[in-house]
Amino acid sequence: MTTARPAEDQVSDRTAQALRAAMQRLIAGKPQHTDGKLTKENLWREAQVSRATMNRAPSILAEWDAYVAVHGKVTRGEAQRDGQIAALLKKLRAKTKECTGLEKRLKAAATAIAALHHDNEALREELGKRSERTVVELSSRRRGATEDE
Repeated sequence: MTTARPAEDQVSDRTAQALRAAMQRLIAGKPQHTDGKLTKENLWREAQVSRATMNRAPSILAEWDAYVAVHGKVTRGEAQRDGQIAALLKKLRAKTKECTGLEKRLKAAATAIAALHHDNEALREELGKRSERTVVELSSRRRGATEDE
């Protein structure tokens, strides 16, 4: 049984079937002989015919062009991949924003810690100076007191 084709198609039934099968594989995202992009080059390569042979099937090319015009040149797999990439980029932007905020908080904390450390050192130094002036060793006072008695 042969399928009727418009008179303008100048390809054999076998070639027309190969082109239609290739078109279906590409649309389904299951190429066998190409990278799967929805291009005319991939259509003739997927069908394993020459470009000139494909060009002699204008009705099939019209179907191809109509599909690509409605659905675009992106396959389902590519659309899914692009969606996943977009979602991952959105997550990346959120994490980058979070990291930027945390980095600012870390820098502020480091500045505060450095200021507190400086204040602590100054207080210790002041305490050391006071201790030197006011602390009297008890053992020397006791010796002096016992000698006077």
